[in-house]
Amino acid sequence: MVGPARAAVLADLTALAEACGVATEYEDAEHRLVRVEPETVRAVLRLLGIDPTDPAAALAAVTDARWRRQLPACAVVSAAAPPPVVTYLPVGIDARSTLELADGRQIDLGAPGQAREQRDLDGETWAARPITLPPGLPLGDHTLRVDVGRGEEPRDELGERSLRCPLVAVPDAVPGPPALADARAWGWMVQLYALRSAASWGMGDYADLAELAAWSGGQGADVLLVNPLHAAAPTLPIAASPYSPVSRRFAAPLYLRPEATPEYADADGTTRAAVDDLARRARREARPDGILDRDAVWRAKSAALELLFAVHQGQGVDRGQGVEGTIDPALADFATWCALAERHGPDWRRWPAEFARPGAPAVAAARVELADRIAFHAWLQLRCDDQLAAAQAAARGAGMAAGIVHDLAVGVDPGGSDAWALRDVLAVDARVGAPPDTFNQQGQDWGLPPWRPGALADAGYGPFREMVAAVLRRGGGLRVDHILGLFRLWWIPAGAGAAHGTYVRYDAEAMLGLLALEAARAGALVVGEDLGTVEPSVATALARTGVLGSTVLWFEKDPDGAPLPPEQYRASTMASITTHDLPTAAGYLVGEHVRLRAALGVLGRSEAEEAAAWQAERDALLDLMRAEHLLPAAEPAAAEPCSAEAPSVERVLAMHRLLVCSPCRIVLAAPGDALGDRYQPNLPGTVDEYPNWRLPVRDADGAEITLERLRADPAVDRLAALLDEVRGAPADKRFISPRGEAGRHP
Repeated sequence: MVGPARAAVLADLTALAEACGVATEYEDAEHRLVRVEPETVRAVLRLLGIDPTDPAAALAAVTDARWRRQLPACAVVSAAAPPPVVTYLPVGIDARSTLELADGRQIDLGAPGQAREQRDLDGETWAARPITLPPGLPLGDHTLRVDVGRGEEPRDELGERSLRCPLVAVPDAVPGPPALADARAWGWMVQLYALRSAASWGMGDYADLAELAAWSGGQGADVLLVNPLHAAAPTLPIAASPYSPVSRRFAAPLYLRPEATPEYADADGTTRAAVDDLARRARREARPDGILDRDAVWRAKSAALELLFAVHQGQGVDRGQGVEGTIDPALADFATWCALAERHGPDWRRWPAEFARPGAPAVAAARVELADRIAFHAWLQLRCDDQLAAAQAAARGAGMAAGIVHDLAVGVDPGGSDAWALRDVLAVDARVGAPPDTFNQQGQDWGLPPWRPGALADAGYGPFREMVAAVLRRGGGLRVDHILGLFRLWWIPAGAGAAHGTYVRYDAEAMLGLLALEAARAGALVVGEDLGTVEPSVATALARTGVLGSTVLWFEKDPDGAPLPPEQYRASTMASITTHDLPTAAGYLVGEHVRLRAALGVLGRSEAEEAAAWQAERDALLDLMRAEHLLPAAEPAAAEPCSAEAPSVERVLAMHRLLVCSPCRIVLAAPGDALGDRYQPNLPGTVDEYPNWRLPVRDADGAEITLERLRADPAVDRLAALLDEVRGAPADKRFISPRGEAGRHP
């Protein structure tokens, strides 16, 4: 029984949490209401800089601070029909507002409107007054200015002659590539590192990506989704997960093809021979079990790139030249972090204290001392940009409407370069993840620091925009991993388990608008991964903003848990059978994910219960595909739970045809599914127990699939031909399935 005093404190804590965007309850994946422990709420409030000791006093302080600010930190508004912006002013203050456009023009907006709300501050009455904005604003960055004064008194009465805030006018929706405006499309989704060629250095690289893009476009694909290609630390061991980068703004030199650099072409014969020898050595050092060895690859590539950088420097660049004023400041910070990481290790939190911030005097001195290394890491980024641009050019040259769609990781390594350079807008003492769900029954802790909502707004959302723009420059689209993070993120306080966190709310309207602005400037496709515990309003907001959602076959069920017929799938989505964190098509059919998770001890219930649930789900899916005439009514007996029986090729194709029969805008397939690959790239809940992010694409016999084999295998061509049926087919067109039964075609 909670006493009246404690109940009042909890009520005040709930009100404070609501005002700060911290959830005190949420609906889980099974649509059950979960109440968050008060201590968790308090811990997250502290991470936001709020002292919850006296919740009522803290709430009053938070509210007062918003009024004292007088204008928003940053106003993000619809360009077509901007809502009013509210300014907070003492009653009796004269004010006049002006909109200063990016092109230098000024629009007189007149005096703010009548008071909507009043509040006493320091014995004086203040009023909230709306400023009306004109419709049809130019897209981009403007400034809202409010000039203030009290009667005949000097107009600096409030400490300054005018109040200002950045105002960003954004489109209502992502326009996307024009060729995809009224069309369905298909494509491949690949883990680039896992698909190597005879010419690559032990793992897939940017030159392989260009070949893959040209081949995909030749087959009729319009989309090529790749894993995050964000930068990792340049130190050994190289982090395996592409979802824990040191920076999302810069690309991974690990994927460079040294022979594709202009310096290799310009090098003398001795240098080229040395690079060629390093390439041969990297291929020879590939592990016999096929597990990818990033460390061996980087040792060889970094040695080769050092040789080629010497060629670059010999072309007239002063090797000792400092970087200030010569390269973009963000790149200078990143390259400086890389140089310091080589000396002090890849976690800035363990560096000597004098290097804790980019602007520190010790860092300024290090920029001079380490100018050679800083120049090297900056040069690597130039070459990454070159090779990624070449890959996207190959995609567009092959006729792809979007081309390469880059996956944007949900966060960064807390010890990495972005966390070092952007620590004022990141909560480096918090970790993000996800609450428990069906596939991850103990919750997920991704170990990544979240954006601090207020600090991000204070920065005019610049760090977010710069990150999005940087990734979009390198391709034709963006998949935002865990796009729920633009709405709310699961924050886990230090010392707590993944299940003991809570959600923190973000200004989704502002962040989606800014995402749409950057995508409109790039003419790019945007997809949001909206799986898991997601509020229904998220799908509505994504559809309104022109951001495609995500459809995954395993998750498409009706309220009773039965598999959803394809015609009931959401149309505004990019669909696939699986993702990098889920079983492959072949693996699911034989229960590989059950056997593996049981063996590693990451199930939330017994293996027998998990196997029974999986088999019931699988059989229900097979029944649906028979009812949809995608499989014959009579099939061979189903595999026993977790057996080693090879899955039927026809069943795998039928699952893809089910997606083709849906209204989903884009349908993707993993090339390994055509050849029976059973092993998912990542098994959540494991670190070293499973070779996460190190597995090559394999066939049903476990043999590695190279890019050369992929391009020549009839099974892959057969899957591509099936997927190509999405292009331009009218809604009422009939098709004949491989088994001869009539079926519906979207």
